[in-house]
Amino acid sequence: MAHMEMVLDIYKRPYNAEIPVICMDESPKQLIKETKHPIKARPGNLEKFDYEYQRCGVCNIFLASEPLAGKRYVKITERKTKKDWAYFIEVIAEKYSNAKKIILIMDNYGTHKPGSLYETFEPEKAKMLWDKFHFVYTPKHGSWLNMAEIELNVLNGQCLNRRIDQISIIEKETKSWQENRNNKNSQINWQFTTTDARIKLKRLYPTLQD
Repeated sequence: MAHMEMVLDIYKRPYNAEIPVICMDESPKQLIKETKHPIKARPGNLEKFDYEYQRCGVCNIFLASEPLAGKRYVKITERKTKKDWAYFIEVIAEKYSNAKKIILIMDNYGTHKPGSLYETFEPEKAKMLWDKFHFVYTPKHGSWLNMAEIELNVLNGQCLNRRIDQISIIEKETKSWQENRNNKNSQINWQFTTTDARIKLKRLYPTLQD
């Protein structure tokens, strides 16, 4: 409950360019190749795909979202190791180089730890990056509190909801999606509050005895 209420309190804060609130999430994307050419759509008939396909591996989608500014940044990697995460943290730090502190909300994965920075960079740089951020973790089974998860769902629904066999195509299309959505300053209308949580999730709070 403590982690949940901390995240919800952060979401209530007004926009502050010096201390931006960033949500980060990641998701695997299976690379799938068609084994037969689809039948194109025509009047009265939808496009048809064969049920057979060929697996071509998996890539990983890193996404950082600044909800109050309507901005998001996507990076595609071949894997999702500690170093891949650390390099994405470096990307976020560069995007917000003028910020005094970056509040980063993310899931509590084993790779999402300060130690991953030290396994990737020299100690001086690792410490510099760690000092740049304030890591805030969503609670266990509480990934729905991470607004970046909503952005990932939008990305998958608008851009990647089909069979794609090459990582280069995913990189190209996610970049276009990112630019288009950023140009529109598309924002998430988050309405769930601590008060809502204490009412709707009352069963999850401990019962105090007199």
